[in-house]
Amino acid sequence: MKLSKKDIISQLKKEILELTLKPGDMLSEATLTERFGLSRTPIRDILKQLASEGYVKIYPQRGSLVSYIDLESVEQIVYLRNSLEKEIFRDLRKRITISQKHDLMKILNEQASCIQEKSLKGFLDYDDEFHRTCFEFAGRLFLWDVIQQFNVHYLRYRSLHMRDYKKLEDLLEEHKSLLNYLNGDDTMTIEALIHHHLRADEVNLEKSMELNQYIR
Repeated sequence: MKLSKKDIISQLKKEILELTLKPGDMLSEATLTERFGLSRTPIRDILKQLASEGYVKIYPQRGSLVSYIDLESVEQIVYLRNSLEKEIFRDLRKRITISQKHDLMKILNEQASCIQEKSLKGFLDYDDEFHRTCFEFAGRLFLWDVIQQFNVHYLRYRSLHMRDYKKLEDLLEEHKSLLNYLNGDDTMTIEALIHHHLRADEVNLEKSMELNQYIR
């Protein structure tokens, strides 16, 4: 069964975000035409849509490449989330219910299981679920959805630099500290907690050869 254009776009986005298609990989119209059984015109439309959202870079007369990671975009997303999440956690602390705390704890238990199973993708999926759920409980899910529209560079950056499982353990402990804050049990300020969680572990990209090859 042929996929619709929407399904093909979703599939290619998934492959780009999961780094099956890596930054700099060529996206040949001929290859995509053969793979998805479409003519070149809809394939070009699909590539234009992906380019408009930052997933692909189209070079006239040369072809299309999976976009390299834009560090400026990564920094802007981190800055935005750093600012938003401080307010979201402050608001949520005043209104969170016991049932909602239980839901967040279940997500953290799943993250712990992913570390044991060495499932990076699973861990990062639950990382997103933890933060998305906090936005939802605070009545700010619209803002989470807005962030996701511009998240392609940040998500790939995160996947690349979180391959050390010690980092995952540290992130899980930071999530527990955020939940303790919501419980009223943590003595750290939300500014310190969020700053450390979103910004303090950024690596020196100049010294990371694995990351450097994917950055322009």
